[in-house]
Amino acid sequence: MPTRRSSRTARAAHVGQSGLSIVELLVGVAIALFIAATGTTLLAGNLRENRSLLLEARITQDLRTAADVIARDLRRAGYWAAATDGVWSAAAAPAANPYVAFAPSGAASDAVSFRYSRDTAENNAVDTNEQFGFRLRAGVVEMQLGAGNWQALTDAGTLTVTTFSVTPTVQEISLQSLCAQPCPSGSVACPPRQQVRSLALVLSGRSATDASVTRSLRSSVRLRNDSVVGACAA
Repeated sequence: MPTRRSSRTARAAHVGQSGLSIVELLVGVAIALFIAATGTTLLAGNLRENRSLLLEARITQDLRTAADVIARDLRRAGYWAAATDGVWSAAAAPAANPYVAFAPSGAASDAVSFRYSRDTAENNAVDTNEQFGFRLRAGVVEMQLGAGNWQALTDAGTLTVTTFSVTPTVQEISLQSLCAQPCPSGSVACPPRQQVRSLALVLSGRSATDASVTRSLRSSVRLRNDSVVGACAA
């Protein structure tokens, strides 16, 4: 008899230890949900960071491309196929460069206009297809290709340009040594001066789909074609 009762007690104890209680099940579910939520949060954070990096790379590339196009075109400002006619000589007065006009001439501006020759045979006149410029308009940098012909340079769907600034710097070199006579006292036009022109360019923008993603780019442009102002004393 004692042996049978001990066997029943052992079986009963074994049956009582099998399975999970409701408390244990709830604790397990809570832990699983916590792990899942943590994993989801990390995944979402990684996805946001990856998206932000992609947007930063995109707008950086767009700004760099726009700056390269602007700089390449600005370097040609003032190009004149008959530039030798503008060189001073004792035999004849130099001719004026018809493409020398450039704006802005002093303070920083969000628009720039310039000219350069595109003639196969130079006609010494500014034609309608020889007028160029850049400007900021409604978050888009536009470029001028001929008189009144403005086209978007940046894509408003991916990039909103917040700053487009062009600041000119002019260094003048006196050409008095080339004149046969000294300049009259107090003369403004004499002596002639060579103007070495440089531009500080600033481009800033933000992503059109995420305003928190911003980038800024600065560069310097040296105009290849110097201008000459003033003249020697008659």
